[in-house]
Amino acid sequence: MAKRTYKIPTVLSSEELMDKAFHRASKISVSGVNFLDAKKKTTLAKITASGDIIKDTLDGYVNSFPRIEKDEDFLPELVDLVIGIDDYKKSLGALNWTSARIEKLKNESLRNIRRSKDPEIIESVKNQFYGRASSFIKQISSDLLFLQEAKNKFRNLPSIESNVATVVVAGFPNVGKSNLVTVLSTAAPEIAPYPFTTKGIIIGHIEDGWRKYQIIDTPGLLDRELSERNDIEKQAILALKYLTHVILIVLDPSETCGYSMEKQLALLKSVENGFPGVPIIVAESKNDIMRTGNPDRICFSAATGDNVETLRAEIIRHLKNVEFPEDEEEDA
Repeated sequence: MAKRTYKIPTVLSSEELMDKAFHRASKISVSGVNFLDAKKKTTLAKITASGDIIKDTLDGYVNSFPRIEKDEDFLPELVDLVIGIDDYKKSLGALNWTSARIEKLKNESLRNIRRSKDPEIIESVKNQFYGRASSFIKQISSDLLFLQEAKNKFRNLPSIESNVATVVVAGFPNVGKSNLVTVLSTAAPEIAPYPFTTKGIIIGHIEDGWRKYQIIDTPGLLDRELSERNDIEKQAILALKYLTHVILIVLDPSETCGYSMEKQLALLKSVENGFPGVPIIVAESKNDIMRTGNPDRICFSAATGDNVETLRAEIIRHLKNVEFPEDEEEDA
């Protein structure tokens, strides 16, 4: 699957939508063989135009927003966290319902006008259409505002390729994860901010010949129960849960990150218990400041570049073994 892109138009407020529809309709004038004929044709055109504008605009919103199912993959849970899937679906449903009601109201009004030969009745039908259409639109005022906010949040969601072998970098804040992702990446990593924080997931790529791998730096993953975690920490958990084929745990033995090695090792243990079967690479950062000499861990320094290539080779060695369902089908 390619990177997700969202081409969602600006969502008008209820007042802007009514002004768009009724202002354009007010400019319509159709000539006829006599006063009644002109009145009927003009009114039919006004109702048709305004009704179509409202319906087409609402349908356009519904069709442009992505359809999301909770059990799909990483994105739905992230959207649920950032936007709220239930409210999101409710608002789209409200727009869809209003579009259908406007279309039905338009057709009923057009039939009544075509049957009438009384200019006053024709004017009355038009006014009733405008009034009821306005009422329908006002009922979805909050839904339109919600979807405009959702549109802005979708724009900030990360573009993550789900069929690319991925290593997720985890560890306490300030242990050196972001610097490592930067030096390992072939280009400047993409920083994907979120509406509720200046922090966010950082996405980079590692290349090995013609193959490309994904490396993702998660916000600080703290060693606490899920119910105690904040939204930033939940993002890291989502990344680990849905995106990772390999986990890279970065430890800071110098403890200049502000966390003791005891706490960092407790986090390592909780990740090992929580992700059985997932390859876990444990590396120690800031070896230009301090190293423990543990032979089972690669000690590196993103600042000096020491052992960064060794760590890159170890990451690629694990990622090369990742297979996807489509790969297995091709082999068959």
